[in-house]
Amino acid sequence: MPDSAIQYSVRRSARAKRVRVTVDATRGVEVVLPRRAPEREAAAAIRELRPWIERRVAEVERVRRAVAARGDTVPYLGEHLRLVAQPGRTRVHRRGIELLVPIEPGQIAALERWYRHEARGQIGARLDHACAATGTSYTRLTIRGQRTRWASCSPSGAMSFNWRLLLAPEPVLDYVVWHEVCHLRVMDHSPGFWALVASHCPDYRLHVRWLRRHGATLVL
Repeated sequence: MPDSAIQYSVRRSARAKRVRVTVDATRGVEVVLPRRAPEREAAAAIRELRPWIERRVAEVERVRRAVAARGDTVPYLGEHLRLVAQPGRTRVHRRGIELLVPIEPGQIAALERWYRHEARGQIGARLDHACAATGTSYTRLTIRGQRTRWASCSPSGAMSFNWRLLLAPEPVLDYVVWHEVCHLRVMDHSPGFWALVASHCPDYRLHVRWLRRHGATLVL
């Protein structure tokens, strides 16, 4: 593929300290240049990062196909819930295997609000169970939408989880909860930590691999 086949846009940023290339489904390939950087640095970055860009473009396309294949459904802890759009509706309501949703353009925002609400209940119950089983406790639970992290546990016991985990199969969510609860005992990722995780979640390696392979598809 010649360099000219890689289509990209250039954005200048007063905050950028160096040239940066990003690839995502919304903006495509974008080169962020520091305000005073010459335009030619964008083309140079594209040439230098060409193999990585091609891999990322392929991954974005794989994710796009996976999401498109859902049709009028969304995943929910291993289930597939059918979207039923209703004019005038502003909130999402579940009815069996259906989700009653607003019509566009507010549908995705309403779905995210519903998933965030569901995440607090689903994750909170699992945290309480896991902490009771291990004799530990956490200080608070925050539901977020991080782009690069599924969950975290602070030294003070504050828990943060990504609502997108509800788009994964239930055992994957269970693993992530156990992972963070085990951090209440061991804050690092030493062999002792992973042994503790394995004692509560023997198949954890399967779930780690699943997230690595499919994590990028956990989007609405």
